[in-house]
Amino acid sequence: MKKIIAVLMAGMMTASVFAGCGGSGGSSGSSGSSASDTQSSADDGGAQVKDANLVDVSMFGEEDNISLKVWCAHKATGLVEKQIEEFKKAYPEKKFENIEVVAVGEGDAGTQMLNDASTAADVFSFASDQLNKLVGAKVIAPVAFTKAVTEMNAETTVEAGTLDGTLYAYPQTNDNGYYLVYDKSVVSEDKTGKLEDILAACKDAGKKFIFDSGNGFYSCTYAFTAGVKINGLEKDGVTQKFTEYDEEEAVKTLQAFSKLMHDYSGTYTSLDVAQIASGFSTGTLGAGIDGSWNTAADKDALKDNFGAAKLPTINVDGTDKQLVSLFGYKYIGVNAASKFPASAQILAYYLAGETCQQQRAEELGWGPSNKNVQQMDVVTKSDIQQAIKAQSENACVQVNIATTFWDPMANLGNKLIADKTDPSDADYFKKLLQETIANIRDEG
Repeated sequence: MKKIIAVLMAGMMTASVFAGCGGSGGSSGSSGSSASDTQSSADDGGAQVKDANLVDVSMFGEEDNISLKVWCAHKATGLVEKQIEEFKKAYPEKKFENIEVVAVGEGDAGTQMLNDASTAADVFSFASDQLNKLVGAKVIAPVAFTKAVTEMNAETTVEAGTLDGTLYAYPQTNDNGYYLVYDKSVVSEDKTGKLEDILAACKDAGKKFIFDSGNGFYSCTYAFTAGVKINGLEKDGVTQKFTEYDEEEAVKTLQAFSKLMHDYSGTYTSLDVAQIASGFSTGTLGAGIDGSWNTAADKDALKDNFGAAKLPTINVDGTDKQLVSLFGYKYIGVNAASKFPASAQILAYYLAGETCQQQRAEELGWGPSNKNVQQMDVVTKSDIQQAIKAQSENACVQVNIATTFWDPMANLGNKLIADKTDPSDADYFKKLLQETIANIRDEG
């Protein structure tokens, strides 16, 4: 693999590298880079920088009759297939036997790679918290186009894809988080700032509010809002670290959440986020906490009544506390065991490029990591993207997360909303909090 990377990087010194394209998707806010804009900043021996994240065909080396497997999110398969057809047209000199696109969720890709990298995808999408285990298992190859990728993408996304000084992943989104989505005919904009007001509006309208309390990805919001925030891993690279927190204040916050859940029993429901769009479609839902990947379905269900905002506050002993969520990024990785390593790197570079990111923003509502696309109207004039951006400023970053994190956080959410739980029992919540942290740190 090191030899392949060396060949690719050497090619960048002599061949034309085309990075940072001008937008081609029709957005009036496009501010794409031209060759003169970016050539001088690229430390690649004066390589010409053009468009579409394409590289000179010589960088394929001797690879031909190319067969690749690509894993991507279920809702992105159709678009990715179109993007790959454009990729193949750009290299008429090369024969592509087959580039197969398979739907594999970003949350599952890391686990499947670890199961058997030799039969897994050559190019795969994954969430930022999986990087540690992919690198540790040596199943992900370092990025071949580090300089260009670093220049094109937001600094935070590059940093989160870097481990021990090596960039291992091509950033593709800057939006892996969740926000408040609501029916404007049920919840008015001025009521979206407080959880209490949202629940009251939903109850008055006979509608439900969905928050997937049994999923650690979402229910960690309860702990984070309480002040129990993660802080990377211990020196062993396995055990989760937490910031210091006020236990008494944390307990009060968990009690406040539980009390709202019970006060609004029948309105506050713990269901999979997949139920949100369908709930809007059937008219049974007033609001929910949903992920950016479901934006298109939610908008289609609500149409003109679609509303988006950052997460609300919750009142704890007279003080409104902002809900703190988990926020991360999505990447494209290259299988270190690929039989076509150069081709896999070149395809990953293309799929993570400006043109493809703009298309995903326009067609899927995904938030881009590419700095040029971030300035386009599709982002700056999007209520969803602005809501996600605002919430990202009130979030813990989804990197360096222990594998033991998710189940205890899910259990915490389930216990908060359980019918038999007494929100007034502070001792119960103190014990629950202590057990949650101990289980995450595998001390139970």
